[in-house]
Amino acid sequence: MIGGAIFDLDGTILDSMPIWDSAAEMFLDSIGVKAESGLSRFLFSMSMTEGAEFLKHRYCLDMDVDTIIAGVNNTIEDFYFYQVQLKEGVDQFLKGMKQAGIKMVIATASDRLLVERALERLNVLSCFGRIFTCTEIGAGKEKPDIYLAAAEFMGTLPENTWVFEDALYAIRTAKSAGFKTVGVYDAYSVDDADEIKRISDIYLSKLDNIDAFFEEVSFFKERISFNY
Repeated sequence: MIGGAIFDLDGTILDSMPIWDSAAEMFLDSIGVKAESGLSRFLFSMSMTEGAEFLKHRYCLDMDVDTIIAGVNNTIEDFYFYQVQLKEGVDQFLKGMKQAGIKMVIATASDRLLVERALERLNVLSCFGRIFTCTEIGAGKEKPDIYLAAAEFMGTLPENTWVFEDALYAIRTAKSAGFKTVGVYDAYSVDDADEIKRISDIYLSKLDNIDAFFEEVSFFKERISFNY
């Protein structure tokens, strides 16, 4: 049974990961601060607030967290407002889920304004009942808070709720909290691909074929029944 679906945004339905590799570095450069090599790896699992706090202390920035968040958002907002695209096939996949009557929400570490503007421009905002952000929840995806809040909103139990993620750490969090997980391929998570495939209940190289997903869900249920 698919009671509901929780979709990550960046790297799962949006082809947006490249901007996050350079956003913090671009912001620091704009204020005359040289970023260390590999900065994006430190920020990858953090919410916007956590990331801003990290930058403030790491680089001794003489500005408050809200100002840092605003600076980073200004650096990337044009990309989300005018450039970012859905990953291949996602439009049809989401509309297929909606047609099947499956409740859907977004769970993202990105800022709400960026998310809403991008999804509205790409004509898929109406597919989702609500957008949940790590900043508003108050915790990044190393904790299950955002997934639990999303399931509560939809009125679904974790065991009947499928979480679509491209990042290994987020899949681990959702799975540990009792959710069913769908690992989605993204080039920026390729180093973790084998482990993502191993721990995900279902692994998809693309979100482009709703019938194939439903078949995978059926196979998953059969495997579970057989094991019992």
